[in-house]
Amino acid sequence: MGRNGTTPDKPSVIVDDDEPDLCAAVSDHLGRHGFSVRAVGDGAAFRAAVGRSAPDIALLDISLPGEDGLSLARFLRGAQVLTVGIVRVTAAGEVVDRVVGLEIGADDQVAKPFDLRELLARVRAAWRKVEAARAAVVLPARPAERIPFGPLNIDVAARKALDERASRST
Repeated sequence: MGRNGTTPDKPSVIVDDDEPDLCAAVSDHLGRHGFSVRAVGDGAAFRAAVGRSAPDIALLDISLPGEDGLSLARFLRGAQVLTVGIVRVTAAGEVVDRVVGLEIGADDQVAKPFDLRELLARVRAAWRKVEAARAAVVLPARPAERIPFGPLNIDVAARKALDERASRST
């Protein structure tokens, strides 16, 4: 199993939309194109799904019953979830709506009604960003490891034996 409870070669997507037919169509389409998809219909179900295993990509409808997609995007960005791509799905097409979504932390958005091929292209683009961001994570360097050996210290990383007596006499 992969990092999100999916097979390691399939990026995981959570689709959060209150239209069951749309969730089914999106889930089927993304599933046929190599994604592991879970569909939910509201904010509470989304939070529960993320709690079980964080997705690689989240498709968030802005107009959800209860908690909206904007607050769920803020939740993802603030929850210390591993890098996750966020694609907003919205019927709102005004410039201010697009700007707000991007300012909150969405990577992209698609306006309803949308073509499934366009959505797939946007999800793939978001996945490429996620992969690049995860690959750029730099692990902290291990502290230098020195092993005392009589009057010497062996610096493992440098593969050197250091004579501490010589450094004290100068």
